[in-house]
Amino acid sequence: MPYRFVPFATDQTYHIFNRSVARQPIFLNSKYYGRMLDTINYYRFDTLRLRFSHYHRLPPKQKYTFMQELESSHVNIVDVLAFCLMPNHVHFLLRQTAENGISGFMRNIQNSYAKYFNTKTKRSGAVFQAMFKSVRMESEEQLLHVSRYIHLNPFTSFVIKDMSGLEEYAWSSYGSYTKNQVYPFVTTDLIQSHFSSIEELQSFTTNQADYQRALAEIKHLTLDNP
Repeated sequence: MPYRFVPFATDQTYHIFNRSVARQPIFLNSKYYGRMLDTINYYRFDTLRLRFSHYHRLPPKQKYTFMQELESSHVNIVDVLAFCLMPNHVHFLLRQTAENGISGFMRNIQNSYAKYFNTKTKRSGAVFQAMFKSVRMESEEQLLHVSRYIHLNPFTSFVIKDMSGLEEYAWSSYGSYTKNQVYPFVTTDLIQSHFSSIEELQSFTTNQADYQRALAEIKHLTLDNP
């Protein structure tokens, strides 16, 4: 697939989607998912002096100190408003906070994870499709709708059998909104501000779950259709 240039505007929010080459599983167990989560947490910052692989090999105390330095003295190039890691694809809702932030963030996490995956599985070649897809959020309604779509993806795609497992699905940002499992790199303020309580957000997320599984009304907003 040829690379295509996608301009992203700073202070705008985009639904970003990419899947694996040939739709093969790329998150084989919790260690693979965990590696991607750590990569996301690292590459949200600007002007990093170490590649993630080097940072990851630091002794625990040095790693902690290095991350504390990033948190206190570096700025984010993206805000991660929502995400979901699925067996063979990824979803993000990203607000660009620095010029070329989204492109740089996606390039870094995909390249870093691909090297890890290929090393672990003793393979070579591309892991992700050459170019991720993107849709700019043009209204608050669309922003909320897409955040719900992302969080419901494990249910929509039948990775979990029923809604009771949604909050326990560890590889999405939904737990950061329900406080079931909080990730430090997820920025919840913008979406949460539209709801008076966690319970209201949960109700909004789940009340159209079966409808979303049918992929009727929202097809024009999603990125992972054929």
